Amino acid sequence: MTYSFANFATKLRDFITCFTVFILWSAGQAASHEVIPAVADFNQNGKQITIEIRMTSEAMIAGIDLSQVTDTNASDRSATYDELRALDRDVLADKFSEIWPQFSQTITVAQGNQRLPLTLDAVRVDPIGNTEIARYTYVTIGAQTSGQGPVTFQWAAQNGDIVLRQMGVDNGLTQLLQNGVVSDPILSDGAAVAASGWDTFVTYIPVGFDHILPKGLDHILFVLGLFFLSAGLGALIWQISAFTLAHTITLAAGALGWVTISGAIVEPLIAASIVFIAVENIVSNRLNKWRPVVIFAFGLLHGLGFASVLGEFGLPQAQFIPALIGFNIGVEIGQLTVIAIAFGLFGLWFGRKPWYRARIAIPASVLIALIGAYWFVERVFL
Repeated sequence: MTYSFANFATKLRDFITCFTVFILWSAGQAASHEVIPAVADFNQNGKQITIEIRMTSEAMIAGIDLSQVTDTNASDRSATYDELRALDRDVLADKFSEIWPQFSQTITVAQGNQRLPLTLDAVRVDPIGNTEIARYTYVTIGAQTSGQGPVTFQWAAQNGDIVLRQMGVDNGLTQLLQNGVVSDPILSDGAAVAASGWDTFVTYIPVGFDHILPKGLDHILFVLGLFFLSAGLGALIWQISAFTLAHTITLAAGALGWVTISGAIVEPLIAASIVFIAVENIVSNRLNKWRPVVIFAFGLLHGLGFASVLGEFGLPQAQFIPALIGFNIGVEIGQLTVIAIAFGLFGLWFGRKPWYRARIAIPASVLIALIGAYWFVERVFL
């Protein structure tokens, strides 16, 4: 059987279509099922320790191992998660209280080699609201220290990542704990506990990368929108450079608290930016002179989105700059990885073919525009 070049191009186009439809389906699920790191606010007054933990308790009650998934839909217990998500706040709080004796074994607060007994002091759950959006449970636990010296905190790997923040002291510890690692020593006065600048820098690189791959579907699609108008490396470099410069500015400004814009405004505008870039790819076959200005403006929006992520984690005040730089570098590595994959799959082999635009770039851009439009409607009206 002969296999013409036209047949190959058609098969390639069908593959791109199916792949992007899969991304669309995944994107629709991500809002309510993406695994979100927990946050633990640590306070110590004399011998009394109080820790308020913000988490998505539905995952814990359902028994989902958050170290194995980035999205709860990937778990065979996702149906239970959805049922719990729809429960009244008081009912869910009661269910968490029921599992507390078992769940408390996944939290370790220790002084020296001695594990401190934990008490469940309060459970507060956000209202049901939109069931397509994750809601938080706030759990307050208590412990009594047994004497002088620092304590440590450990959160089991199955509970996912957690950001530990020491409150009420200067130079308090802020640390991202992954894979069940034990925290650095926590001193009651907060002195001399901050990680070094280099350690903080290295720690926050994977946080930024993770926000692009695999969790940053909106940012991935924006970068792909830049790629599909021109697969040439030169054009991509200056487009990505404009985008990088812009989101670095607003990321820093947002993290420093100089600019604060509600996510209810920023997130729909990010979706709109995806639609705009994709539609431009469809109606224009070349890079317009004003495209750098547009990309720069949209980069400012995406930077505010990145800043909101850092707001969830909380930057360590003692090592603010290393953490900010590390996060931003992680984001850049993630974006360049997306470009490298796209270039390896399409640009390297097909970018200069006469049929590239009609059979690859336009179909892909149409689907990217549809995804962006879906997100825009969801974020504004749903």
